[in-house]
Amino acid sequence: MFIQALLIGVIGGLAEWDSRIFGDNMLGRPIILGPAVGLVLGDFTTGLIVGGTLELVFMGIVGIGSTSPADVITGGIAGTAFAILSGVEATVAATLAVPVSLLGAQLQNLVRIINSYWMKKADQYAEEGNMKAIEWSHRGGYAVFFLSQFIPVFLLIYLGSNFIDSLVNAIPEWLTDGLSMGAGLLIAIGFAMIMKMILTKNLIPFFLGGFVLAAYLEMDIIGVTVIGVIVALVLLQMKGGEADDRSV
Repeated sequence: MFIQALLIGVIGGLAEWDSRIFGDNMLGRPIILGPAVGLVLGDFTTGLIVGGTLELVFMGIVGIGSTSPADVITGGIAGTAFAILSGVEATVAATLAVPVSLLGAQLQNLVRIINSYWMKKADQYAEEGNMKAIEWSHRGGYAVFFLSQFIPVFLLIYLGSNFIDSLVNAIPEWLTDGLSMGAGLLIAIGFAMIMKMILTKNLIPFFLGGFVLAAYLEMDIIGVTVIGVIVALVLLQMKGGEADDRSV
């Protein structure tokens, strides 16, 4: 378990670095973290299912201004690990991942306070014209951010498996059922938030068309995606043809 905890800790640290060093390639999203954690813990399928479920929960969370959004990285890793190590359903793991992500957000606030030290040192070195020291000040901040994910995730996996098992056994069935229903509501709320942002009058027919294909014709997601790509290509060709006609 030590090696697995170490690897998952590194995954958490690299996910934190993604938006700070690597250009934000969305490596810190649950849909990516879930399968990665599942691969390390030997259950890729559960990791993919839980990651997709948590993505629906967290997809509408955006940090705006001085707000502190939930820590999606810690929540995603914790929820996936909880589901795999304890064997609970993805919906229950999703519900328990939310409070973990909120606690992680408070830790991120502490990290920013700690990193203010490096900001002060960088200003001092800037006055001295010491460019090399300024670079190392930035690296010091990166190290703090890495450890802010590595340490809690490592401890969660390495020390938490027995605790997770005892916690699951202590949870009564009525509470588990309530958590499952609550998770369904969280997923619906997260999906509604993203729909509110992207849904426009021009896109409503496509959403309804995809719903009909999936709900009434029982077409799987691959089939709906292929039809969507075909429709998009046809519309692009029609728009290109109209542009050519106008240019003649």
